[in-house]
Amino acid sequence: MHSIRDILKDKGTIIWSASPDESVLDAIRRMAERNVGALIVLKDDELVGFVSERDYTRKVILQGLRSEDTPVSTVMSSPVLTISPDATVQEGLSIMTDKYVRHLPVLEGSAVLGVVSIGDLVKAVIKDQEALIDQLESYLTR
Repeated sequence: MHSIRDILKDKGTIIWSASPDESVLDAIRRMAERNVGALIVLKDDELVGFVSERDYTRKVILQGLRSEDTPVSTVMSSPVLTISPDATVQEGLSIMTDKYVRHLPVLEGSAVLGVVSIGDLVKAVIKDQEALIDQLESYLTR
């Protein structure tokens, strides 16, 4: 069974972030450029929030705010749900399902190691199931 640390090893630990003081428009542009659906929000290298496309649609567009004039801090989710790198994929899926989130920053102490998405976790579950099937087939054909 994969751990969150295993997933980060496979996908890499590039961290895309926003500042709480920058405009929502700049953050959304960064998401589009990087082809990601969310950014962690860092202030002096400390995790202070999380901003997603969902935050944009619900807290900016639907409330009639201007993306250019609204700081990320106004719409970001805080406090942030996080996960330990030593947690299992199943624990991550449980948190995401229970809390209706699609991304979890991975923290070791106060250091952000990366971000895992629900897609990352589902891929890991599929790999684990394929490995188990291969093992069972190998056992049965002996």
